[in-house]
Amino acid sequence: MGAMISIRTATAADDAAIVAIDDATWSPTNSPVSAPEGPRSAFAHLPTSDVLVAVTAEARVAGYIQWHNVFGIDSHAHVLEINGLAVDPALAGRGIGTALVEAAVAELGRRGARKVSLRVLSTNPAARRLYARCSFVEEGVLRGEFLLDGAEVDDVLMARHLPR
Repeated sequence: MGAMISIRTATAADDAAIVAIDDATWSPTNSPVSAPEGPRSAFAHLPTSDVLVAVTAEARVAGYIQWHNVFGIDSHAHVLEINGLAVDPALAGRGIGTALVEAAVAELGRRGARKVSLRVLSTNPAARRLYARCSFVEEGVLRGEFLLDGAEVDDVLMARHLPR
């Protein structure tokens, strides 16, 4: 990654840029949900404190990563799940995704996570390679979990265990 990218916690002012990145990167090979439509907010279902953005020297949002606690119960509080990562296609291939994943893992460790999990479609080998480079390992596969464009697609479960 070039020295011209910094990573910080998202703010409400980043909303439109994150939505634009979602629009530019959505594909049935990387998302099991329908294509985004109409006005929406990136922060409709999570606080800005659970999103990091990569920002260029010109203050342009280059990408983002978000996470949540899946179950919201005390016995599972040590596991946080990355549930969104995207990089502006015009800035792809510069290590921004890797930097975002590593920054998120560090932040989640500071928050007390012992495990960071994620789910990635089997039709998204680039994302699977990125996560593997960031020390995530495959923990399971939900075979045929999604029906996308008429084809059954596996949901690959990956995780990275953090030192205590």
